[in-house]
Amino acid sequence: MTRLRGYRWLALAIPALIICALIWPTIGRSELQNIAVETRPVSHFQIGQDETRFGKLEFVGGLELTSDASDFGSISAFRFTKPGTDFIAVADTGFWVFGTVVRDADMRPAGFTHNTLQPFADAQGMPIIKKWLSDAEGLAIRDGVATVGFEREHRLAQYRIEPGKMGSAFRDLDFLVPRHELRLNRGFEAVTHAPSNSPLEGAIVIVSERSLDPEGNMFGAVLAGLRKGVFTVKRHDPFDVTDGAFLPDGDLLLLERSYSVMQGVGLRLRRISGEAIKGGARALDGPILLEADMAYQIDNMEAMDVWQRSDGATIISLMSDDNQSILQRNLYLEFRLLD
Repeated sequence: MTRLRGYRWLALAIPALIICALIWPTIGRSELQNIAVETRPVSHFQIGQDETRFGKLEFVGGLELTSDASDFGSISAFRFTKPGTDFIAVADTGFWVFGTVVRDADMRPAGFTHNTLQPFADAQGMPIIKKWLSDAEGLAIRDGVATVGFEREHRLAQYRIEPGKMGSAFRDLDFLVPRHELRLNRGFEAVTHAPSNSPLEGAIVIVSERSLDPEGNMFGAVLAGLRKGVFTVKRHDPFDVTDGAFLPDGDLLLLERSYSVMQGVGLRLRRISGEAIKGGARALDGPILLEADMAYQIDNMEAMDVWQRSDGATIISLMSDDNQSILQRNLYLEFRLLD
């Protein structure tokens, strides 16, 4: 009789445990989180040096970001919704991030305020808890719509930008590149709108991290307009693309990263002529504006935006993905383009 009662208890307990296991990952992810982000100034780009000019870039300033919120970090792409202040970002852990950059009297970054986190939602409005469905890596915004590039399960999805109440995607886009050409965890990291007054006429342009053609070039595509089609960008080992943004003159700036156990992380900014970007173009290449290694204040630099300051200066903003590791940092860096 005792054994029978034990079996009955298990029969009731097991379904309950299964239900708890299914809903437990959504606890703490289903609602908007208002979080505090603490900052520490990064006053010099090259460690131990006072130099501010690096080629055609001038270091403006930076911040190291920390938070007690366990879900903060892993930022893989961001865009300003107001130049240099309000921003929207995506984390590859499946979160939307909103916030505001505060500036001092000299227009240098001084802090982060009004910070929120909200999980990506599925078609039923529930938080997406599976990593391979919420690995957001690229972000473009225009006219109140966010276009997000996901890797692992490769897709480009569009969302209406509603801070604090982001819903599910309302549309998926055709990314043109044959799906069989996309490598696992090497999908579209650069997702950006071209300027409306450029030859690309405001089209979304995408470039993969390291999905390569037979010649070792990275796949990309122009998604609309007269220049629509697949193109490739020349890859220079050991760097891979982690983001992209257009400069005001219509050239595409690519953020690239390298990593090795011996050398650590590296950063590079490469400029691709906007005139050359079109379907059918092969092995596009261009000059390097900046290259940095562990002698500089960098980490796993994955996110970038380009914007114009109130004084007319073109500013390049970079953010890092700390992979939520105690060995890495969340950094925000700014540079002024000198030409």
